[in-house]
Amino acid sequence: MKKRLSIAFVCLFVICFPAGIFSQTNAKEIKLENIWGNRTFSPKFLNEINPMKDGEHYSVLENDTINSYFYKTGTKEKMLVAGKQLIAEGQKEPLRIESYQFSNDETKLLLPSETEAIYRRSSKSNYFVWDIADQKLTALSDKGKQRLADFSPDGSKVAFVRENNLFLKDLTTHSEEQITTDGLDRNIINGATDWVYEEEFEFSKGFAWSPDGSKIAFYRFDESKVKEYDMQMWGELYPKEHQYKYPKAGEANSTVSIFVYDINTKTTTKMDVGDETDQYIPRIKWTQDANVLCIYRMNRHQNKLELLLADAQSGKTHVIYTEENKYYIEIDDNLIFLNDNKHFILTNESDGYRHIYLYDLQGNCIRQLTKGNWEVTEIKGIDQKKGMVYYVSDQNSPLNRDVYAIHLSGKRKAKLTTREGNNDVDFSANFKYYINTFSDVATPPVYTLFTIKGKQIKVLEDNKDLADKMKEYSFGKLEFFKIKAADGTELNAYMIKPSNFDSTKKYPVLMNVYGGPGSQSVENRWGYYDFVWYQMLAQKGYISVSVDNRGTGARGEEFKKCTYQQLGKYETTDQIDAALYLGQLKYIDASRIGIWGWSYGGFMSTSCITKGADVFKMAIAVAPVTNWRYYDNIYTERFMRTPQENPSGYDDNSPINHVKDLKGKFLLVHGTADDNVHIQNSMDLISALVKNNKQFEMQFYPNKNHNIVGGYTRLHLYQRMTDFILKNL
Repeated sequence: MKKRLSIAFVCLFVICFPAGIFSQTNAKEIKLENIWGNRTFSPKFLNEINPMKDGEHYSVLENDTINSYFYKTGTKEKMLVAGKQLIAEGQKEPLRIESYQFSNDETKLLLPSETEAIYRRSSKSNYFVWDIADQKLTALSDKGKQRLADFSPDGSKVAFVRENNLFLKDLTTHSEEQITTDGLDRNIINGATDWVYEEEFEFSKGFAWSPDGSKIAFYRFDESKVKEYDMQMWGELYPKEHQYKYPKAGEANSTVSIFVYDINTKTTTKMDVGDETDQYIPRIKWTQDANVLCIYRMNRHQNKLELLLADAQSGKTHVIYTEENKYYIEIDDNLIFLNDNKHFILTNESDGYRHIYLYDLQGNCIRQLTKGNWEVTEIKGIDQKKGMVYYVSDQNSPLNRDVYAIHLSGKRKAKLTTREGNNDVDFSANFKYYINTFSDVATPPVYTLFTIKGKQIKVLEDNKDLADKMKEYSFGKLEFFKIKAADGTELNAYMIKPSNFDSTKKYPVLMNVYGGPGSQSVENRWGYYDFVWYQMLAQKGYISVSVDNRGTGARGEEFKKCTYQQLGKYETTDQIDAALYLGQLKYIDASRIGIWGWSYGGFMSTSCITKGADVFKMAIAVAPVTNWRYYDNIYTERFMRTPQENPSGYDDNSPINHVKDLKGKFLLVHGTADDNVHIQNSMDLISALVKNNKQFEMQFYPNKNHNIVGGYTRLHLYQRMTDFILKNL
């Protein structure tokens, strides 16, 4: 590939760490066993924080015990239940508390047990109900594991899914009612989602209680016409076959319908979502009116979104909101209906950045609440008594996240968080208090309790032990900087240097990349697994660099969506440009620059080692997409449209079509049971490599999914990658 030489600008922003953190004198050696074996650098978390209804207490899961705490002081109030109390009838061993859900009146807990993962967001469990007053544990059902169990608003019933059907358990009479009967594996799904909705619209629960508990709205997926993907599962004399429905780009989707079941009349009514079946219903949400359901409707190109209000009794619908975009629209969970039953708020990118808007139920935009060349990333809640909307944004910098409040009038804006880095919050039910979770690149998560006026009450967890370990192991300095791409676009980046860095020496560089649409790798937040691995490599004399190419997030719509219909083109160019710039620095060995990535990052690293064959000495690709024709249609068509509409966009940027240019060392890694990025991607890449007589190395993990976890798999994987880097870079 022809090198670009017009890359001459860089600006460094050095993060200043406390003195002594990075001194290498007597520093301990970081080993892979520290990262993936004994988890030396794993931070402590506050697990399952739950604001309680009175607004004065919150609960936390701690060491198999659920405890309640006072917001006012941050001190423990009482133990609500301990795992050792939870002994089911006929059992000798107590349950282990995995997670919990309160009923609205907080008299009962719903507890999953023996949970089995299905896909990324789906699982099935044996659920139990714990009566707090009676100290009694009752199995939800004895007819097989359940999914997605959820209390009714009054806590008297629990809805759940089993074997693709929706059920209702009455906790008073102990009767179990089957609401749907046509559920069938790989055909009909009621109350849950199909694989592609779960993965790309990021939810698996396909039902919702009405506010008064009189109705349940639910999804029905007919996936009978969706083609199946087959995976072999190894380990027995004859490997087993696992088939599931996976709609690839350009292929048929499930037909999705929305129904409402009336608890009292035991009738089911179909909601009118239009005559078009080749469309998406990415969300449903009840309004404050127990008879009015909101349904999201989106066309297959995902550039038109409508909000429909449905009469739950008749099924009739009408459109109250329409959004269109010349590129695509991303679905989020920022829609909130106000208690006045006249207004709602949501976020969109209509002015080029994601901001908050207030609408009335007739679809009229009342006002834009936030505005500027920055993005709202999440609405955290609304204090409807005071009219205050709380949200997270990158207003301070694309690298940081802060929490703000703004009044529904668009005035009285305030910033809640003060520390520069990554901030998130959990509010009390009455918005009098909040728990701030803070981290930056030098600080593991710190949990602090505040009043809504910003007065600090108590540091709940500061991870001081981990911070001390960072000193013991002499973590290297992380610097943020900017690089100009060939077209002049500034790209955010970071660099981790060895703690004993010597500017007169030449260092090899390992670039790490994800680079997918709307993603972000360059952030001022604490990382763990890969971050500590880069620190280990720094101890061995390697510099680690990450660059957020065009197409990534927190930079506005045009920066993010410029890759539309040509995934991989500009992203790869930017990574190559960044490597060329790095090679010009006096302390970097331009002949020893490598790159690695996972998933979309594997696609990117494979593209870079082929299109940038003269720049990169080595690459590692873990679970890479190698041809977007092989990936699912919701994700791929959002950014590429269909292969039938955009064949060149698919083929011109497929690494498979560029392997003839490969010169450097290449390691290909994949799990054979990857339900997300199929091993088919790697197999076809191998065929192309062999056809072009290109030597490479590969590492496959039997029965492992996209995450490649379980047993000692991660330790083995990172040892394999480390050895490859040490040998070839």
